[in-house]
Amino acid sequence: MASIPFSLGETDQVLVEEKYATRIFTLNRPNQLNAVSFPMVSRLLELFLACEEDHSVKLIILKGKGKAFCAGGDVAAVVRGITQGNRRPGAIFFRRQYILNYVMATYSKPQVSILNGIVMGGGAGVSIHGRFCVATENSPFAMPETALGLFPDVGASYFLSRLPGFFGEYVGLIGARLDGAEMLACGLATHFVLSEEREAADKDDEWISSALQSLKKASPTSLKISLRSIREGRLQGLGKCLLREYGLVWTIMRGEINKDFFEGCRAILLDKDKNPKVHGYFYSFLYLVLCTNILFCVLIETFLPLFLLFRWEPAKLEQVTEDMVDRYFSKINDEDWEDLDLPRRSNIPPYAIAKL
Repeated sequence: MASIPFSLGETDQVLVEEKYATRIFTLNRPNQLNAVSFPMVSRLLELFLACEEDHSVKLIILKGKGKAFCAGGDVAAVVRGITQGNRRPGAIFFRRQYILNYVMATYSKPQVSILNGIVMGGGAGVSIHGRFCVATENSPFAMPETALGLFPDVGASYFLSRLPGFFGEYVGLIGARLDGAEMLACGLATHFVLSEEREAADKDDEWISSALQSLKKASPTSLKISLRSIREGRLQGLGKCLLREYGLVWTIMRGEINKDFFEGCRAILLDKDKNPKVHGYFYSFLYLVLCTNILFCVLIETFLPLFLLFRWEPAKLEQVTEDMVDRYFSKINDEDWEDLDLPRRSNIPPYAIAKL
């Protein structure tokens, strides 16, 4: 097996508490907003499988330490590995994460996720697939992957595609933030409980302009991939959704079609400047202008903002052709590729059978 660029010695990333027939798992990376790492997802999978076989365990409770339940997967570590020339560990991370999602969705014992804190991306994968999700007034939820040049994964094409109307597409494409009450209303949460008394806050009515701004900032390729993935998920069970998502994430990690994922992670997660790198052809253009000294100031003032907007490749939705999108969903021809082998599940409860 390929080496993993994650710290495997951090066994305390999931705290375990036993209370009679209940096991309480606490995600314990508060300084990283409990972002899902390889050690964390591996430990959770180990614990869930062990508790399923332990007849003394009747209930699983999952929560997060600090101000976040889980703010997503640690994709920054994946990108660092890829930039060092090794995408294999990233594939292993995603495979392990998707298997955990599938095990949680088909779990034979009741599990309760207490979402008293930030829930984003991978955090949805380790909560929404469970039997019960309890949101609070402190439960901001979002699937922000398109801003990273990725797509809503961890089975999101399954659970977003089943929200009322086209609401799942709205949530998935623009990375819309929902509060706990909205999670309950649309079906992402099963229960809502106030963690403490507070005064009600008025909301802005500017959600339309905010949604448009989010769409403009997102990777055009990611938007088209996400929309197609969510729509295909409407007619598929969770297993097929995870298999498709694993193929998509593998293709994205290869970076052969474009490198939006790497640039998005660099700008938002690694350097955190939220500014894309200026493309090489801008410097060529600048050198040409300096050499010819033709209307230098006018040209720079006119064209500099345009070049700084060239964050994604392609930069516009209309430039992302159907053929390009089809390549992400095509059969993978790569000697390093391994199919996602989801485990066989038995004693699946009735509510979970519907997910298959």
